[in-house]
Amino acid sequence: RPRQWLKNLLVFVPMLAGHQITMVAALDSLLAFVAFSLCASSAYLLNDALDATDDRIHPTKHTRPIAAGTLPIAVAMFASPLLAAMALLLCATFNPLLLAAVFLYFAATLCYSLYLKRILMIDIVTLAILYSMRILGGSAATGIEPSFWLLAFSFFIFLSLALLKRFSELFNLEQQGKVKTAGRGYTTADKGPVGIMGINSAFVSVLIFILYFESQNALLQYETPAWLAGIVPLLVFWLGRLWTLAYRGQVNEDPVLYVSRDRVSLTVFALCLALATAAAF
Repeated sequence: RPRQWLKNLLVFVPMLAGHQITMVAALDSLLAFVAFSLCASSAYLLNDALDATDDRIHPTKHTRPIAAGTLPIAVAMFASPLLAAMALLLCATFNPLLLAAVFLYFAATLCYSLYLKRILMIDIVTLAILYSMRILGGSAATGIEPSFWLLAFSFFIFLSLALLKRFSELFNLEQQGKVKTAGRGYTTADKGPVGIMGINSAFVSVLIFILYFESQNALLQYETPAWLAGIVPLLVFWLGRLWTLAYRGQVNEDPVLYVSRDRVSLTVFALCLALATAAAF
């Protein structure tokens, strides 16, 4: 699923957030991107092979190659460890610290695919951690230490997106007149609390960002940190809109892919980047 590689762009965040945009850092981040992409594809092959039975009766997932029968399970099970081995070998050749980060990421995705995705709330917390581990992978590759603020902000905003993913699945399940998700620990009765937790997590991330731009870290990194204040209403607008659309059933089951095709979201990201750039000078 190459479209899922978009999530691995997070490995570039430490370089950007640390204002250390150099050719060396960019190449190191690119190495991390390739390694995480190989590792992610390995995990998706395994996950889809294990979920093939459930996916065949799913309204959208039945089109996945393994579930649809266009990719034999035997081929997927051969390719999965091969891609993982390529990712680990690449890291071992160039960066031992990145090797450790990618190995931990792969181990966590393996645990998720085999067991954790079936446990209520554990699956969501694991997804949020896996997002944050990509940022840590970028740090391992470049040697740029992530701040507490970055890790706290990323965890809560990705926790919100993970909850939104489950909320959308439950919304669609309810529309189909079903009660329980196949292979997951949720029922449609859980849609309410999942939505509440998701919205709360979204605005906790905004609060963390507000505290950050008044922190010593921001004062040291930015010439005019006041520009960062403009990002706050943009974040509130974007997160509020995303969750409102989710409650209307207009967000598909993968919010990251939805956002990557949503012009409003892309415009908000561009404006946030422009404000962060203005704050840096």
